[in-house]
Order: sequence, then C-alpha cells, then structure tokens
Amino acid sequence: MKLQDSSIARRTVLAGALALAALAGNGAAFAQQPLPKTIRIVVAYPAGGVSDVIARALGDKLSAQIGSAVVVENKAGASGAIGMDAVAKAPADGSVLGFSAISPLVLSPHLGKLPFDAQKDIAPVASVMVSPVLLLATSASKSQDFPGLVRDAKASPGAIRWATSGPASLGHIMLEQLDAAAKLDITHVPYKGGGQQLNDALGGQFEILSTNAGPTLTPHIQSGKLRPLAVGAPSRLPGLPQVPTLAELGYPAANLSSRFGIFVPAATPAPVIERLNTEINRALANPEIAAKLRATDNEPAGGSPADFAREIAREYEANGRIIRAANIKAD
Repeated sequence: MKLQDSSIARRTVLAGALALAALAGNGAAFAQQPLPKTIRIVVAYPAGGVSDVIARALGDKLSAQIGSAVVVENKAGASGAIGMDAVAKAPADGSVLGFSAISPLVLSPHLGKLPFDAQKDIAPVASVMVSPVLLLATSASKSQDFPGLVRDAKASPGAIRWATSGPASLGHIMLEQLDAAAKLDITHVPYKGGGQQLNDALGGQFEILSTNAGPTLTPHIQSGKLRPLAVGAPSRLPGLPQVPTLAELGYPAANLSSRFGIFVPAATPAPVIERLNTEINRALANPEIAAKLRATDNEPAGGSPADFAREIAREYEANGRIIRAANIKAD
C-alpha cells in the first residue's frame, strides 16, 4: 500500500487554514450569518459512547443559542470513516455537521483507500474536546495492573484479546506500539465504536478494552467490573489519580489521547463555518458543558477553524511517521 505524500497533504490542509485565518478578522460580521432551520449532527460512532453523549449535549446548547432544531444521528463504522463520508457528501450549507475524532483524517488515510478525500472533502469547524484513552481489564482478564498484563501476554502469546473501536483507530495504534515496544503478541478485536464494545467488555468477551474516557465507564470502574490499568494522557487523570500514564510505565510512543471536533463539507461557505465556530466556542464555554466534559476527565478545547486545521495537519504527519516506522496495516 502506497502512503499519501505528506508534504502535499500538509500544503493542502495549511492552505485552508491560512484562508480561514485571513477571514477570522471578520468574525463580528459573520456573527449574524443565518444558519439552516434544521441542523443534523452526524456522530461517527454508535450511541452510548462519550462522543454520542457530548454531541447530544452540544446539540442541545446549539439549538438554544441559534434557534435551530438540532438532530443527532449516529453513523458508525470503519473507525469513523463512514460517518465522515456522509458529511463529505452532504449539502455544503451548514445543515449537516460531523462530530468525530480526527482519526479518519489523520490515521485512516495512511492505512487504505477511503470513500472520500480526507484532505479535500472535509473542512474543520472547531475542536471540541481532548479525550484520554483508558486501558481497562475486563472480568476475563487475570491482570491486576499493567506490568501484570505484560507478563500475562508474554506467557501466552496471542491469547489476550484487546478490543478497540476499529482498525486505524487510536486504540489500534496504541496496541501496535505496545506490541512492538514490549515484544508482545496481543490479538486485536476491532469494533465499530464504543457502545457495543462496552457491552461486550462487561460480558467478558475479551480481556482488554481501550476506549475514550466517558460518563458510561465511571460506574463500571467504581463497581470493579472494569479495572483501569493505564491511561493515554499528558498526565494522570483527576478522576483516576492512581492510574499511571503509559509514558510513566515506559511506553511514551503509546501514550496517546484523542481529539474530537466538528466538521462540515469542504465547500461550505466561510461565513457559515465562522458562525458555527463562534456558536460552538460559546457552547463549550458554558459551565454545564465544561462540567460534563471534565467530570469524565475529558477537556474542553475550542479555538478557531485555522487552529484546528493546523492541529490536524501536525497529527497527519506524526501518525504517518508512526505507521511507517511500525509497519502498521489495517486489519
């Protein structure tokens, strides 16, 4: 499989970022840009996961702010690519927004052909949240901590099953990085997203689960049904101060967290993107939304479309280097 030329991708994304930056000074003029009476948010993951919970809360706030009816629709599969494909092919008038991790734009293009052009068909609107990735043991696992997981995996190559939200997901990259660094053989179990993955985890259908921090996990961690072994995050989480980061454990390359945001079709007019950005930042500043995020160890983001585009460009290049170095391929 031939990787896309990263320099071309970088120029394409950054060109869009600079164009949006040039328009940012006109933010006040765009503040009253009309938006459609009905807006559909396409969540690229199943119902029940943290992305779904936050998208619905954000949709409620946007509806109250702009007076439009905001409807959330889940289109899961292919690590977010199915939902993002629906956004890429939607009317470019602000009536359809995508809510997704940036993985379909910065990971999936390196691993195979997509039904849309990740650099040309999607425009970033606003970064919504940064979400840590938790590594959890289920009732099927004997591992009590991360060193125990490494010992168990070495003792029984291929026997431990690790569930992620799908091929080319951040959890998949973490697994491959750990396999390479610790010389492990752990079986990858890809899902279409967090909802069914969590149900099967609670049923002990596999030993290890990697998933973004979210409100649905808390009661199962507190009850002991899921045991946190490690976290991908810049530092330990306030809600789980006893759980070490993968960097602390000696695996900095696997110490990854997710960034989620709002996207629109690339042909969406700049005034519409700027108005949406303004409203999303306003919603994220609402104490209720910020509290909902931080209560589950997710951090509100925000910022301009240009800022988000530059972050996507950086992640695209960084992930390309990781995937080439580890020879990672989609399942």
